[in-house]
Amino acid sequence: MDNQLSNIGLARSVRIQLRVLWALILREILTRYGRHNIGFLWLFVEPMLFTLGVTALWTITGLHRMSDLPITSFALTGYSTVLLWRNMPNRCVGAVTPNSALMYHRNVRVMDIFISLIALEAIGATMSFVALSLVFIFLGWMNPPEDPLKVVEGWLLTAWFGTGFAIFLGSLAEKSEVIEKLWHPAAYLLFPLSGAAYLVDALPKQAQQAALLLPMVNGTELVRDGYFGSKITAHYDVMYMVTFNMVLLLFAVALERIVSRDFIPE
Repeated sequence: MDNQLSNIGLARSVRIQLRVLWALILREILTRYGRHNIGFLWLFVEPMLFTLGVTALWTITGLHRMSDLPITSFALTGYSTVLLWRNMPNRCVGAVTPNSALMYHRNVRVMDIFISLIALEAIGATMSFVALSLVFIFLGWMNPPEDPLKVVEGWLLTAWFGTGFAIFLGSLAEKSEVIEKLWHPAAYLLFPLSGAAYLVDALPKQAQQAALLLPMVNGTELVRDGYFGSKITAHYDVMYMVTFNMVLLLFAVALERIVSRDFIPE
């Protein structure tokens, strides 16, 4: 009987928390995009425009002639993964204090704010990636992925990394304003190192080992292995990325618990 009551209570708590997260997501969509023009469609139109712009730039400058790989699929797999993990911390850094009034509601906590922002970025990047892939395949600008499961695996591992990274930086930023100021230039510096614009196999041997220390490089290589398969020699270590993500998320959650104490309503 006690087990049944505890299960009912747990199920009720989960339903309440899901409603809280959904309400926070809807609030963020309305705050960020408003009700006018195309509204929430900007959620995935924004990353689509960025990826299309990079593809067009590479084509105009002739960079697509430097490789046998289709520039469209190369840009799509590279820059979509960057947007996936980079936009998450972009939204979470400095997000808690402006939303602190929401935490006067008993069921809203710091983690709920982080999760709602992360979920929104993940949904937008994923919708953009899938939509552009389908359009480009339909137009004949790129071939379907050789191994879709590897693409999904790489995408999920990258999203996992972005989640831990976002919670960690978002929590750390609440402890020091310096983090917010340092993160934006750091994001630009990480961009060329992330694997979006190069294949690890094209690097010297020592540089390959150094590049693969960055977890997002492993995720990008895995996504590209799923797309190009036999056309490239991909380098990645799934176990390294899983271990890194687990440790990062552990530290992130621990830091979030410390930060959340400052926002518990009296």
